Amino acid sequence: MNVVAGESAIGIKNITINEPQFQGHFPRHPIMPGVLIIEAMAQSAAVLVVETLGKEFEGKLVYFMGVDKARFRKPVTPGDVMMVHVAKEQRRGPVWKFYAEARVDGAVVAEARYSAMIMDR
Repeated sequence: MNVVAGESAIGIKNITINEPQFQGHFPRHPIMPGVLIIEAMAQSAAVLVVETLGKEFEGKLVYFMGVDKARFRKPVTPGDVMMVHVAKEQRRGPVWKFYAEARVDGAVVAEARYSAMIMDR
């Protein structure tokens, strides 16, 4: 994970055929489920928050509040290397907003906007 605290992060997900979701999504035509692409974006955003807040984050959790304008442009399949680019758009108190893109070979395969709140456990 490459992180620029307070600004952006890039996560990497190697897509492999032995992942359990490919047994049913879809037989003989494995495609990474969109919900798992969204989850990869959300986890990358959470790492950005944790790396940005450092000690201030101890004892807190990142709760996602919403996903907006999610778009899926191309299928992601086993053998792909998915790069997840996340950028902080705004921070007001405990609420953060992000823009995320998932890319394979430089092409955008999915994008979305997120909001999250940092809260005590």
